Amino acid sequence: MNRTLFCSIIIVLFHLVGLYGFMTPAFEALFIKLVPYHLLLMLGLMIFTLNDRSMNIIKFAIGVYLAGFFIEVIGVNTGQIFGFYTYGTALGVKLWATPLLIGVNWLILVYCTGVFLETFNLKSQWLFSALGAAILLGIDFLIEPVAIRFDYWSWFEGVIPIQNYLGWYIFSFFLFLFFSGLNFNKKNNAAVVLLFAQLCFFLALNLWAI
Repeated sequence: MNRTLFCSIIIVLFHLVGLYGFMTPAFEALFIKLVPYHLLLMLGLMIFTLNDRSMNIIKFAIGVYLAGFFIEVIGVNTGQIFGFYTYGTALGVKLWATPLLIGVNWLILVYCTGVFLETFNLKSQWLFSALGAAILLGIDFLIEPVAIRFDYWSWFEGVIPIQNYLGWYIFSFFLFLFFSGLNFNKKNNAAVVLLFAQLCFFLALNLWAI
């Protein structure tokens, strides 16, 4: 069994188990505590399945992590980027009221979506970035109700502002410009599996909550 298939099986299994845990009241508190470890595991699987060890992939990872973390620091402390929100405990240790792992979340989402879009051989960086940002915006629509329900974060007066979605789209657009502008091996089938596993996970939780 090659590493891509092995990691893909782990990704699917962990999302299925996680789905069961979040849908089962007796296990809900435990699985919320496991969220940071799940994120770190998914990051580890992406690193393990990389087909590139160049400086450009390192630049991408560090750049997106830092950009994702600090945009959230600014956002959560000022309300100027995404609107007024606060982080709960589900994403683990915080610095400046912002979970350190939120940058990992941005990194995984951008990398997996970017790798998926690479399969279409789009010639325009602008079209690539616009589509990537649209996909991330769709993912955010699915994440928001789940995040609020399970204490990832909460919004002022319980209302998700339009500003949040505009902020996600614009910020994501520039992250995908960064992704598309760097030359590194962007083929990773396990990343595509992870992208669709996340989509199915959040879609199922949304449907379950209806």
